[in-house]
Amino acid sequence: MGNFLAGKVVAVTGAGRGIGRAVALAAAAEGAKVVVNDYGVSVEGAEPTSTVADAVVKEIEAAGGEAVAIADDISTMAGGQRIVDTALARWGRVDGVVCVAGILRERMLFNMTEEEWDPVVATHLKGTFTVFRAASAVMRKQGSGTLIGFTSGNHQGSVAQANYSAAKGGVISLVRSAALGLHKYGVTANAVAPVARTRMSANVPMELTEIGSPEDVAAFVVYLLSDRARAEGITGQVYTVAGPKIAVWAQPRELRAGYVSDGPWTPSRIADFLPGTVGMDPMPMLARLEEMARAAERAERPNA
Repeated sequence: MGNFLAGKVVAVTGAGRGIGRAVALAAAAEGAKVVVNDYGVSVEGAEPTSTVADAVVKEIEAAGGEAVAIADDISTMAGGQRIVDTALARWGRVDGVVCVAGILRERMLFNMTEEEWDPVVATHLKGTFTVFRAASAVMRKQGSGTLIGFTSGNHQGSVAQANYSAAKGGVISLVRSAALGLHKYGVTANAVAPVARTRMSANVPMELTEIGSPEDVAAFVVYLLSDRARAEGITGQVYTVAGPKIAVWAQPRELRAGYVSDGPWTPSRIADFLPGTVGMDPMPMLARLEEMARAAERAERPNA
């Protein structure tokens, strides 16, 4: 076992399978004590079972590490709190939380139901909030800690996953808010947008030319949880990990502005002013859709 996270206590949601499992195992292998949370649902959000979390704990213990399983619903305030309380009861502190848990319910926006919207947003966005909220209260008193949320490149938008995209965009804003609000308490917050082979990536309707394994992502998360990352002041960032590639996303900022000094705006004046002076920022995903449509006409599968 390594010692990159020696002495730290880390809680990981969605840790029964895929990236969450890889993160839990990697953190334990580097010396962390791990709370393994997984409600045990399918990708579609059904069939909860606690056995997956227990299985990961057994793997960690077999390798000489320490872990405890908790099968709780992080979309509830009580569920998020119990994850942190479990760490405190067992080891007396919590140094990092990693919110990986997620589900999918795909549907075109004009056909999406409330029953398809609410659980996805509740699991991804509220589930990150409930754990962050509980952990940040402890970390503030400790004077240290790391919050890690999981987002997706789909925060740019998605054809048939408006619920997922909205939630993942919300996670980024939540992470940035946490970074700003908790900086003076010594707490960092970052987001990871992974591209890895998992249950959730299996149905992506294009060939992903840049893709890796859950273990690639786990190694990066371990780094973010470490004192090395804290010493570098890494906070409020969004990183993509895709196999051999690591990328950082830009911070939101105004791209271009224009001003008038002689009178108020009118619709007609805006129509004359906006296109040539302020313009717009081209949407990469829209261009990709057009590429996909052309490829479909040729009966090909486009590259991402």
